[in-house]
Amino acid sequence: MGRLTISLSDERHLALKEAAARQHRSIREIIENSLDNYGIKSTKCARDYVAIARANSNLNEAEAMTIAVDETRASRQI
Repeated sequence: MGRLTISLSDERHLALKEAAARQHRSIREIIENSLDNYGIKSTKCARDYVAIARANSNLNEAEAMTIAVDETRASRQI
């Protein structure tokens, strides 16, 4: 498991410690959960999600790509 050192304001650090105590979880668990909720995933995890979605969609690769491109273009025009 990798290690990371970060600097937080005293107020943020205290708030994190208090949240961990209230939720009966570790600070690591809170940070891991927050990263998951924010969408931070490993490349392997993202590829696994895409493979599952593709398998469940019953689309071939060309159809899936067409939909992905169309949705990407539409979201950029908003």
